Formats: sequence, C-alpha cells, structure tokens
Amino acid sequence: MTANRLPTKLSLAVPLPESPPANTASRIKKALLDAGFEVFRTRGEEIVLAERPRENLIMDSGVRLRVGDSLEVRVVLRAQKADFPNEDEGHLFDRVRKLGEQVMSGGFAEISTAVTKVTDPGDAERTLDTFYEITYAKQAPKLDDAFVELKFALGLEKRA
Repeated sequence: MTANRLPTKLSLAVPLPESPPANTASRIKKALLDAGFEVFRTRGEEIVLAERPRENLIMDSGVRLRVGDSLEVRVVLRAQKADFPNEDEGHLFDRVRKLGEQVMSGGFAEISTAVTKVTDPGDAERTLDTFYEITYAKQAPKLDDAFVELKFALGLEKRA
C-alpha cells in the first residue's frame, strides 16, 4: 500500500448499538401511551402528561416524567395571585406547601420553587396573573413504578 492510498475497507473499533438505550424519551413516551396516559408535550428528556377537563380540551397536568439514567416523577403545584390578591409571596408559597403535604406523604420531596408571570398574548408588558409554583419529585426504580406514581400525581389537587 502506498502512503497516499487509504484502505478500501474500514472497520469500526466500537460496534454500533443495535437498539436505543432503555430510557430514551421516545421509548418511554410510547410506553406511556400504551399504558393509557396522554402526553401533552415532550421537552428534551421531560415528558409532560396531559389532563382533559373536558373532552375537547387538553391541558398540561403539572405532572412530568424525566427520563435519563433514572426515572423521576415530578409534580408542579401552584397558587395563583388572582385567587389571593391580598396575600404576599410568602403566604402564597405557604398555601402551596400546605397543598404539597399530600405529595410529601407519598414520598415526594420539594426540589424547586418558581414565580411565573402569565403575560397577555397581545401585550407582553401586561401581566394577567402570577403563579407561585413548587415542584416535587420522586425517583422511580422501574417504569412500572413510575406508572404508579404518575397515576397518584394525576389524581392530586394541584392548585391551592
């Protein structure tokens, strides 16, 4: 072989996987759909489940499944400023934590808080409401365990 010629047959040192890793979002999403869950959207490694308050209306349920090396069920609880216009931020988060007692008793832990402004779609400078949100999470060792926790989370009251 001369210095300017490349071999005609290349071999890969690392074999390509025959199937995707077990916890890919697309595989888990399909399993969720097969189990009867409705998916609202998928954002990266997070699958957001849906709820239907009416037959023709699908909404974000506040329940998510994060996939990756492990499975984590998350639920977002909130209080809306419009419901309690005279209360300050601290009292609104207290209301959410009181509501959160139901998930804490199920083994979930508080992992984050957020204040989310809901702006007018026609005027981004105008705030329609403000949500005071706390996210709770629980690890699920297996997909079947995640299904149980997701059903539990979907049945919870999520708004103070």
